[in-house]
Amino acid sequence: MRLLILGTGNMASHHVAHFSAIEGVEVVGAVDVDPIRLNAFCDARSIPKRFESLEAALDWGQFDAVANVTSDKAHYPTTMQVLARGKHVFCEKPLATDHHKADEMTEAAEKAGVVNMVNLSYRNVAELQRAREMVLAGELGTVRHVEASYLQSWLVSHAWGDWRTEPTWLWRLSREHGSNGVLGDIGVHLLDFAVYGAATDVANGFARLQTFHKADGDKIGEYQLDANDSFTLSVEFANGALGVIHASRFATGYLNTLRLRIFGDKGAVELQHGEGGSWLRVCIGDDIEPPAWKDVTLEPVPTNYQRFVAAVRTGKTDDPSFRHAANLQKILDLAMVSDRDRRELEAR
Repeated sequence: MRLLILGTGNMASHHVAHFSAIEGVEVVGAVDVDPIRLNAFCDARSIPKRFESLEAALDWGQFDAVANVTSDKAHYPTTMQVLARGKHVFCEKPLATDHHKADEMTEAAEKAGVVNMVNLSYRNVAELQRAREMVLAGELGTVRHVEASYLQSWLVSHAWGDWRTEPTWLWRLSREHGSNGVLGDIGVHLLDFAVYGAATDVANGFARLQTFHKADGDKIGEYQLDANDSFTLSVEFANGALGVIHASRFATGYLNTLRLRIFGDKGAVELQHGEGGSWLRVCIGDDIEPPAWKDVTLEPVPTNYQRFVAAVRTGKTDDPSFRHAANLQKILDLAMVSDRDRRELEAR
C-alpha cells in the first residue's frame, strides 16, 4: 500500500512510524502548506515526494490511501477533496468539527466505495477490547450503570509545557482558533471509550460545560480563552443503563488518564489507561459475594493503523468508521445544545 501523509504536525510522526512498521506499506509522499516544516519532516523520514498543496498531490495521484493528520477544522475540506479522487482515507479524530460536516463526509465516503476509518486511538487498548468482549458475551449480565472519565492536568501542570506561552496548547482554549474545548478535543475519545466498551449507544442525556477564568480579560495575545475546560454528561444508554461521562483539563494529579467502569447484574469490569500504562480488573461469578476484584493480563491487540491497512487490502471498511465517528459527533454537538439551552439531548 502506497500512503500519502496529509499534514506534517506532531501526530504525523506517529502515523509515519506506525505505518512504516507494517510490511508492504510505503509512505511515498507528504503534504503541508509550510514548506520549511514539510521539507524538514520528509528529510528526517526519507519521504521522497513532497507537496505544498493537496491539489498538487492529488494531481500526481501515485498513492492508494491518505492519512489525514491536518488540524480539526481542515479535516472536512481536505477529506472531501481526497474522496472525490477515490482514495481511501484514514482520518485523525474528530472526523469534523460538527455533525453536519461529519455526516457529509460519511455519505461521500460510502458513495465513493472507499475504505474510511477514524483514528480513535484508544481502540488500540487491549483492556478496552476485552471489556467489550465480556459485555457482548453476557459475562456481566445486563449492564445497568457506566462511569467514564478522561482526566488531564495540563492547565495546572507544566509536564507538557507552558500553555500560557505555547500555541500548541493555546489554540485548544480558543473557539476562534477552531477549538470546541475539552468536549471537542478529548470528548470524542471518551465518548467512544464509553459506548464501545459498554457495547451500547447514547440515547439521551444532559450536559454541562464550564469555561474557567485563566488570564486577565480571558485572553492571551490573539487567543480568546473561551473554549470549555470541563464537561459532565449524564446519559441514558440505548440498553436502558445510566451513565456518567466527564472530562477536565484541571484534573490535578492526572496527566492523561482514561477510566471506564461497567456494572452489570452479574458482574463488573474496571479499566484504566494512562501515563502509568493500562490495567483491567473484573468482579464476576463467585467473586461477587463477597466482592473480590481480580487483575486480567492481556496481550496487545492490532492497532488502528494495522487494521486500516488490512481493510484497504480487503476493500472492506473496519471500525471505527466515518459513520461511527459521525454518530459520536452528533452526541457532542447535542451536548453543546443541551448546555446552551439547559435541556435534555435526544440522540435517537
